Amino acid sequence: MAVPDRNMALELVRGTEAAAMAAGRWMGRGDKNAVDGAAVHAMRNMLNSVEMNGIVVIGEGEKDKAPMLFNGEKLGTGSVPDLDIAVDPVDGTRLTSLGLPGAISVVAVAEKGSMYNPGNIFYMDKIVTGPDAIDAIDIDAPVEDNISKVAKLKGKSIEDITVVVLDRPRHEDLISEIRRVGARIKLIPDGDVAGALLTCKVQGGTDLLMGIGGAPEAVITACAIKALGGNMQCKLWARDARDAAKAKEQGLSLDQILRLNDLVSSDNVFFAATGVTDGEFLEGVRYQGKVIRTSSLVLRSKSGTIRYVEGIHKPAKLKEISDIDYSKGL
Repeated sequence: MAVPDRNMALELVRGTEAAAMAAGRWMGRGDKNAVDGAAVHAMRNMLNSVEMNGIVVIGEGEKDKAPMLFNGEKLGTGSVPDLDIAVDPVDGTRLTSLGLPGAISVVAVAEKGSMYNPGNIFYMDKIVTGPDAIDAIDIDAPVEDNISKVAKLKGKSIEDITVVVLDRPRHEDLISEIRRVGARIKLIPDGDVAGALLTCKVQGGTDLLMGIGGAPEAVITACAIKALGGNMQCKLWARDARDAAKAKEQGLSLDQILRLNDLVSSDNVFFAATGVTDGEFLEGVRYQGKVIRTSSLVLRSKSGTIRYVEGIHKPAKLKEISDIDYSKGL
């Protein structure tokens, strides 16, 4: 019998908790840069304490112009194991700044060299579904075919199917097609990692996520979906001729279907998420005077275990061992 080895996700969740507690202080204050800055600093501080030799493959990236948690940055103590890291300190900085639901902090790790790098292409077309319909999706198939096949495998009528779509002008045709087919739509203002997680929620979730969202977020999503037993497919999406030229220069094909194993090839993926604002999957941070409460999700693909972690944190004690004052934020 194999002896269970180290579950990195149980250490990573300290990073998402830290980011959520720091970022949540800025909820509703209208400054998304402050939300991101607080989360980045707190997450980096915590992840650097983890025994690993990690390199950020999916980080704040070029479009964020971030001084920390950037692509290529090394994290951890420098000891084994060697890992790829994907982070989004707050998936939903605008949601947090406006006090809207659905913002989460996420981090994922896997063996070095196993995560897909989308380079300087910032967007992907995506389709995601849960464990009950993993064989139903085909990103090149018509919308109606995907919805019909998912409905059949789930034992539902088309009218019972709910599709998550980012509320963007680019999705006008997609939304019209879903409505024509007769399925329900859940429009989300931001946060397509959290939206994709809903497709794998056992009760009260959704059935599909469709449409164009962030390419870095797609890789992070793949880590979670692999651990949850769902499925997804993606294709790089160029906003314009300049993006198309960039993809060609980097040897990336806009026509290639990127399947789950293309996005993260490892079978031993760790994923942690903590709610920043209230959502359908996780509660947001609760500030209760002398304590802060967090709600987190911890996943490991190798075991298939799903853990919900409720944290009770004492800012006064944390201040003694950290350079971050969680009672104030930044």
